Amino acid sequence: MARQSPNRRNAEEPEADAFAETEAEAADDALAEAEPDDAADADEVDAEDADDADTAVEAGDRSVWTDARIDPIEIALPAGLGYTLRAYRLSTELTPTDTEGRDEDDLFADRVSYADEDDDEEVVILDEEFQAMLETDEKATPKSSGKRGDGDEEADDESDDEESDEDEAAEEAAAEEPEPEAEEVPAFLSHHGKLLLFKSPESLVAFVRSGAPHDLAQLDSWDAFADRVQPADVRATEDDSYELDLVVENLRGGHDTWDLDLLIHAGEVARDLAYALRLSPVLTALSAGSPIDDLDEALRAAAGGGFGGFRGRRRLRRIGAQQASLGWRSIIGKISAAVDWRD
Repeated sequence: MARQSPNRRNAEEPEADAFAETEAEAADDALAEAEPDDAADADEVDAEDADDADTAVEAGDRSVWTDARIDPIEIALPAGLGYTLRAYRLSTELTPTDTEGRDEDDLFADRVSYADEDDDEEVVILDEEFQAMLETDEKATPKSSGKRGDGDEEADDESDDEESDEDEAAEEAAAEEPEPEAEEVPAFLSHHGKLLLFKSPESLVAFVRSGAPHDLAQLDSWDAFADRVQPADVRATEDDSYELDLVVENLRGGHDTWDLDLLIHAGEVARDLAYALRLSPVLTALSAGSPIDDLDEALRAAAGGGFGGFRGRRRLRRIGAQQASLGWRSIIGKISAAVDWRD
């Protein structure tokens, strides 16, 4: 085997050294390029771990609510942000809130009021205009001569028989009608038809533990819940947070700016509050076939996407923004009037 000359070996060594240096530089460049990505990946992992930790804490805190079947609610009204509680139960398990005396603020409720009936069943009517109208009718009505014949007695007997038959038929029909099925209905932390709203979780929990009267005290899970709940537990979920203070402004902005989720959520809580607080005007405004109900149906269709969403958006275009905003302004005003703010 021929020996390689020293001159040839020495000539090749610089090329090998240059190649090694090139490989080292390429490796350094690759490492430098990889470092930012690795750092970004590390940040993403840390963020995911933080989200998982928050989710775990929230899931742990929710046990006090799931066990009691009660939810913390966050409602923003023009007067401010407040916290309250809501529960769903069968209608047969709940006693409606007592609204006696709440209508005293209504100027039209007492326009015609009646005094207690005396022994002679005379009714005293306090509305002077209505009383004058009744007196005019009495003067125009001819009085009976007071004489009765045999024909009158027979007519009375036949009338009594007919009334008796009608009463029996009505009783039979009532007995045949099935009793209405119990349905799940909402109940809020309320008292005498007023929604109790608290400006902080601490004040809400303090009230819960105070033993003060309210409508949720009738729940079978209330006592255990009141002993267990803490201010840190009062964290409303996204589905239980309602921004009623933004509804009118959003509607006034026009169809292109309407926030579907905001308006749909507002309709849900408004219906719950109207039922639980027995707000008849709000129930009427949200009843089937009303302009606000038509708006709600179009919003839900538009939010559903697809062809139905396209048709829903077309329906929204036909709803007047001014009419919708005025209707909602009235609803929010009546709900606000039925709120009892607590510090």
